[in-house]
Amino acid sequence: MAFTVVAWASAFVAIRDLGDDFGPGPLTLGRLLVAAVVLGALLAARREWVRPTRQEWTLIGVYGLIWFGVYNVALNAAEQRVDAGTAAMLVNIGPILIALLAGTLLREGYPRWLLIGAGVAFAGAALIGVATAGEDDAVVLGIVLGVVAAVAYAIGVVAQKPVLRRLPSLQVTWLGCAVASVACLPYAPALVEESGRASAGTLGWLVYLGLVPTALAFSTWGYALARMDAGRLGVTTYLVPPLAIVLAWVLLAEAPAPLALAGGAVCLLGVALSRRR
Repeated sequence: MAFTVVAWASAFVAIRDLGDDFGPGPLTLGRLLVAAVVLGALLAARREWVRPTRQEWTLIGVYGLIWFGVYNVALNAAEQRVDAGTAAMLVNIGPILIALLAGTLLREGYPRWLLIGAGVAFAGAALIGVATAGEDDAVVLGIVLGVVAAVAYAIGVVAQKPVLRRLPSLQVTWLGCAVASVACLPYAPALVEESGRASAGTLGWLVYLGLVPTALAFSTWGYALARMDAGRLGVTTYLVPPLAIVLAWVLLAEAPAPLALAGGAVCLLGVALSRRR
């Protein structure tokens, strides 16, 4: 999980930096293709394959389309309108949504502090929205897209968890990448065109995005998810926004507005409260 958290924090910075060169859809497809090739090679080398059942195929389809597909396109579009730190703070309401969905769908229950934490975290998200109330419509749309990404993230995790009870995490991660890659193939012409105009450094960022935050980090996430409750594991990602803010400040010289930072702190407080016993 430590590797996953650091890798995912760096992804927000990479996406923000690539936003000037790639559209949301082509960037998603490029990232997924790199990840699918790497994961496919690892899976072939291990020769570890468990045949999914019909129900597992359905869950894999939901998980791949929603998390790898919808989440990435929404996040990429959001980061063309808001800074990396703000996007990371918005996506960080995902752990609360995971815990709420897992309470019913995975029967993990609804502890009192979970409900209190959920209310506080959503208040923080609202505060981030207030921080952009005076901005133009593009920034407001970025906030909405960030929330959409958080919802997709939560649905994807809850769909993935039951599949990991029987199937290897590497296989599940590769299948999710493959499903989303096929769904994003309509973006292929734009990806080819934009890649042709991109510099070597920009293409290096794209390969990094597919290799580290996607192929490797989603695999380590799946390994951990197979061994921990979905709600508890999701909350460990509360470290992603602070790391993303620091990385964006160092590498991109940008930071969220003070009121947005306050809203992010309230979100993190809500996540912390949700884990009290």
